[in-house]
Amino acid sequence: MWTDLRGTKGGSDVSGLYHIAMLWVEGPLSYVEQLCVQSFLDAGHEVTLYHYGPVSNVPDGAKVVHGDAILKRDNFIQHGRTGSLALFSDVFRYHLLTKSTRTIWADTDAYCLKPFETETGHYFGWESEHHINGGVLGLPPDSPALAGLLAMTEDEYGIPFWYSEGAKAKLQAQADAGTPVHVSDLPWGVWGPHAVTAWVQRTGEDKYAFAREVLYPVPFELRRKMVKAGGRKAAERHLTERSTSIHLYGRRIREFLASRPNGLPDEGGLIDALLKKHGIDPLGAPVFSKKDKADAAG
Repeated sequence: MWTDLRGTKGGSDVSGLYHIAMLWVEGPLSYVEQLCVQSFLDAGHEVTLYHYGPVSNVPDGAKVVHGDAILKRDNFIQHGRTGSLALFSDVFRYHLLTKSTRTIWADTDAYCLKPFETETGHYFGWESEHHINGGVLGLPPDSPALAGLLAMTEDEYGIPFWYSEGAKAKLQAQADAGTPVHVSDLPWGVWGPHAVTAWVQRTGEDKYAFAREVLYPVPFELRRKMVKAGGRKAAERHLTERSTSIHLYGRRIREFLASRPNGLPDEGGLIDALLKKHGIDPLGAPVFSKKDKADAAG
């Protein structure tokens, strides 16, 4: 069995673990994010949740710190098509890792199965055959790849070096014509997984990348299986003794959960079991759809 979901809530007294850093720009955490934060606390990690606006529903034990401590910003880069703040989150994590020691970044949709441990400071893994994800990212402050990632984000109109010659030529022609393409109008993940993959491969640090089963065992196409009771076995089939995290695909899983009765996962499903393991009440921190948020704001 990959893990025992019958375990009780409560952090273990484990010393010497890496610090876990997360970002939630503003607003209430849903039970999905609560679950992920609590999972690290219960694994024995200290957790700092950075934010820029009012934030609520943060599990007891997590330290809440304003993002200005890492990166002062009066604007947040958003993806042009989706409006997602992922681009800003990418920038933030590179600054944080540069300024921190013994720290591993984790997105708020990364669930911790067991403590994260590394002897080199590198902690990341393949999500597919083609890219390494940065949703969980450990790079030592003196990492050449980290330096490259940080420098890359200084130019919001830069042309990714890993693009094909044809794509680079097209972007260069637009720049020469006085209409450079902003990063927010480039494909999703350009400063995230695509950049992380390209930079660690360029510096040779990809040798530290974990196999998919470690950090991203449940594939994207099975994300809804984690919500449904009948899909639990299909999801758990991908977990092994080497698995240390599960990517819950936050935005997508929240939208799916919000479409369900009372916004709840199935009784007996994987997410339901994890919520019970960590003592998270889903009704106390509900998920909201985009429409719900828009109605509330209007």
